[in-house]
Amino acid sequence: MNNGNVLEMNGIEKSFAGVKALSQVDFRVKGGEVHALLGANGAGKSTLMKILSGAYEADGGEIRINGQALQIRSPADAKAAGIHCVYQEVDTSLVPQLSVAENILLDRLASSRGKAWLRWGSLYAEAQKILDQLGLQVSVRQKAGSLTLAEKQLVLIARLLVEEAKFIILDEPTAPLSLEEADRLFLIVDRLKAAGIGIVFISHRLPEVFRVCDAISVMRDGRMITTEPKTNLQPGDVIRAMLGRSFDEEYPKLDASIGDVVLEVKGVAAGHRVRGVDLEVRSGEIVAVVGLVGAGKTELSRLLFGADEAERGRVTVGGKQAKLSGPAAAVASGIVLVPEERRKEGILVGESVLHNLSLPVLRPLSRMGFISGSSERKLADGMIGRLGIKTPSSGQLTGYLSGGNQQKVAIGKWMSTEADVFIFDEPTKGVDVGAKRDIFRIIGELACQGKGILYLTCEFAEALGLADRILVMCDGRIVKQFARGEATQEDLLYYASAGREELA
Repeated sequence: MNNGNVLEMNGIEKSFAGVKALSQVDFRVKGGEVHALLGANGAGKSTLMKILSGAYEADGGEIRINGQALQIRSPADAKAAGIHCVYQEVDTSLVPQLSVAENILLDRLASSRGKAWLRWGSLYAEAQKILDQLGLQVSVRQKAGSLTLAEKQLVLIARLLVEEAKFIILDEPTAPLSLEEADRLFLIVDRLKAAGIGIVFISHRLPEVFRVCDAISVMRDGRMITTEPKTNLQPGDVIRAMLGRSFDEEYPKLDASIGDVVLEVKGVAAGHRVRGVDLEVRSGEIVAVVGLVGAGKTELSRLLFGADEAERGRVTVGGKQAKLSGPAAAVASGIVLVPEERRKEGILVGESVLHNLSLPVLRPLSRMGFISGSSERKLADGMIGRLGIKTPSSGQLTGYLSGGNQQKVAIGKWMSTEADVFIFDEPTKGVDVGAKRDIFRIIGELACQGKGILYLTCEFAEALGLADRILVMCDGRIVKQFARGEATQEDLLYYASAGREELA
């Protein structure tokens, strides 16, 4: 259903420190339409949406709704025009100490300050009505901080319905969700569309783009490359538009020599999430651990990195027992981790690329307690070039980089250490196809250097494309092993879902 609303961005320009980020960008979305906005990291799509949502002010161009020009200089201006954004980091948009109802009606409560009383019964009833529309079965009196990520996301969408949004930006909405939760979100998107709301859908997952979207726009290098109805495009067309070239080798597999066992894990367990895991990784070998959300992959990675304490089990690196009393001890034992939540645990977003890359190796860069600035810059500049990190300079704050470049920094900070084992937990989460290929290449090069790679993922295709061996995890246990070329995605999904060999 089209409610007649049309949002247009015409000739949008934006530069940062003299570097052009957007050049004459046109973008259009209609009410009742789901319009995908795609592009590799650094293509400009986030900058364009920050201008639309009021976080940035454009240097040139105009924004119109139904032909009427808008002055959007702040998020409040955008909201007043009916433009709202649901960001990937939903926790930053909710107040965890407040109830679900208070979060849904937050703007109204803020505007009612100073009034003598509020009709809480009516507020709770209104919030419940919105939740019923979305099919979200949680108590409106429950604290928002106790909800799952998927439930928090739906609470934010409920807030937008209360505020009568005309256009909604969904930024990587399925990145933190399981397959079941994503399916539920798609049903909500269909309802929003049927209500005449225009949706800008930003995602790196092409299958879901082709599932839910009506139109697709692709950006590259700060310009709009193509806008077409979904029916006119194939996934290969989109990838070529995003990269400017054919993406023939999605999973580059370098020929690494596999040697002796470098990591051995015996009976490692903690609580219900990791229930006695045995595995081994050889030098030069990429071992993937695949499983659905909740299988225990992240919990296993944290145990092996010393971030959490195991109740039992033994871990050896190069035949020597690893000390896992904490992350520093794990690094000293030769184990490093690139975690799933890179912004929270993998990088320091408020520090420069330079300081992030040098942090684990400050001692070798120091003399008599003082860090050598020239040595630090040389290290960082070399790593930026080696990994293809796109940044204006090594002094750029890491939090301002695109997701894929932040991930390269999270990997790069360990590459100057003497680690023998690299653990990657969902390393391509929220990363575009171009940056994925770079990350796969980096992992392959580490394997060629004789490093042992443990690659934990719920993306089965990645495991099939990259791994020398695949271990399937279900309910905290390794339930099946496949050599390279033995398994299909269906095989992996079967064991990840059932977890019992005898059902085969």
